[in-house]
Amino acid sequence: MKLGFFGGSFDPPHLGHDSIVKMAIDSLDIDKLIIMPTYISPFKADFSAPPELRLRWTKEIWGDLPNVEISRFEIDQNRPVPTIESVLHLYDIYDIKKFYLLIGADHLATLDKWHNFELLSSLVHFIVAKRDHIKIPKKLQKLDIHIDISSSKIRSDLVQDQIPAKIKEEVIKFYQGLKCKKESTESSKF
Repeated sequence: MKLGFFGGSFDPPHLGHDSIVKMAIDSLDIDKLIIMPTYISPFKADFSAPPELRLRWTKEIWGDLPNVEISRFEIDQNRPVPTIESVLHLYDIYDIKKFYLLIGADHLATLDKWHNFELLSSLVHFIVAKRDHIKIPKKLQKLDIHIDISSSKIRSDLVQDQIPAKIKEEVIKFYQGLKCKKESTESSKF
């Protein structure tokens, strides 16, 4: 089996993620694409939207696409899960002949610091999605997407036009509610 794997916080999922998913399905020679939301990224201290909500959002956006599976493996671990652990888990489940790991270009600067990077790089073929005009080395395969957005930008500025339509209303309400709570908490300190 040729497997694609796209993990992330998806806090919230946005049109950049959607472009990566659709381009991977259309342009990579894969039998299945696994989308796996994290419980919490090993590189982050916390999350905004709870894991089960982020999982539901990913299912609503991509769960009905052919040859796409939404995995709850990392969420079920209830802790930060290094990518190598998820990759090994997928190797245990599937008879994998080729493993494509989709990452955003923003991860290139720290990729060699990922847990057990040498083993990881021997098991996967990295596919890098363009982002923020970051230069991608020629030796790496890239997905040429043209949406420069981040989940953190959506959370802080509520950039509504970058949220997939299927979840847009709920995402806006959720993050507006968080913003109101934060502002209320900060103003009560004075």
